[in-house]
Amino acid sequence: MRSKSFVGAKEEGTQELIRLLRQGDEAAFRQLVETYHERVMRLVLGILRDPVEAEDAAQETFIRIHEAIGGFREDARLSTWIHRIALNRALEKVRRNRLRERLGAWLPGWVAQDRPGTRSAWMDPGIRAEDREKAAALYRAIDSLPRNQRIAFTLVVVQRMRYDEVCPILGLGVKAVESLVSRAKVGLRKKLEAYRNPK
Repeated sequence: MRSKSFVGAKEEGTQELIRLLRQGDEAAFRQLVETYHERVMRLVLGILRDPVEAEDAAQETFIRIHEAIGGFREDARLSTWIHRIALNRALEKVRRNRLRERLGAWLPGWVAQDRPGTRSAWMDPGIRAEDREKAAALYRAIDSLPRNQRIAFTLVVVQRMRYDEVCPILGLGVKAVESLVSRAKVGLRKKLEAYRNPK
């Protein structure tokens, strides 16, 4: 039996998609990937800023969705659940990379390091920076933000997600997310001002 088309699925279509996914319908899973792949990639790329790492995280996200769909309780929207899984996969990679960097510094030559220049060479299309050096400074400034501020800023400002989409992903209310984004902007302005006017 062929699956229905779920492109731009509304609530009723989403319920049917979930039902088919739980039955292991391969066509439904392909449709899910086609529908959400771009959004998942934008999210993980905004966190990791490495296309290869981001593609790995996206694949891990869809594998996890395939494994866990049976336990999806539908207490959140499907898109929110998917974004939360993607964010967790990206943050897991960040943690693994930091551990690898620490071990690499402690045991040089024993731990594989990142490919040189991959992160710094990538420019997020959501931030149009004419000057590569300025863009690199901006990314360094974003990286130096406290974790929650960095994630909230990336989702709201870089990925242009709405607050009602971001709040359930982070498990925070609108005011808390607004506060994180506001503090991130203040911190970034200070860091970029120091870059523009070095002492």
